[in-house]
Amino acid sequence: MATANTVDTDFGPSTPKGDGKKPGHQLQCVVVTPERTLFDELVEFVALPLFDGEMGILPGRSPVIGRLGFGELRTKSHGQTRRYFVDGGFAQVRDDVVTVLTNRAIPAASLDPQVATTELEAARAIRGTGEHDLAEKARATDRARAMIRVAAHRDRA
Repeated sequence: MATANTVDTDFGPSTPKGDGKKPGHQLQCVVVTPERTLFDELVEFVALPLFDGEMGILPGRSPVIGRLGFGELRTKSHGQTRRYFVDGGFAQVRDDVVTVLTNRAIPAASLDPQVATTELEAARAIRGTGEHDLAEKARATDRARAMIRVAAHRDRA
């Protein structure tokens, strides 16, 4: 017979459904790049740019691991939304902790739309005939377009 506090071999101890969490419960969001931990704060909501679409995370979310695409990571806390450009990577959600591992994360306020536009032009100029070259061109183009979208929000970041 299973008890309310069982141990899931994949995800560790589970919490009982009626664990007394209040509606104001928060998530711990940690964004890590190879150079440093960019962000480690309590938030109310996180939106992740997964490679196949966006995923919103609220407190109490079931455990999940996802592959990030290029795009906008948003956090919301106390009515304020913070925006970051993330350059792919992975995200894990477990026990109300969202951990993001990415090669590059840039606050939207730090993005220069002109630099992003220059990167898009450079990506479009990539010439190649092989499958690898064409895939790299597509990745560079997607990355630059995502930077432009996030940079457009820099005044609201």
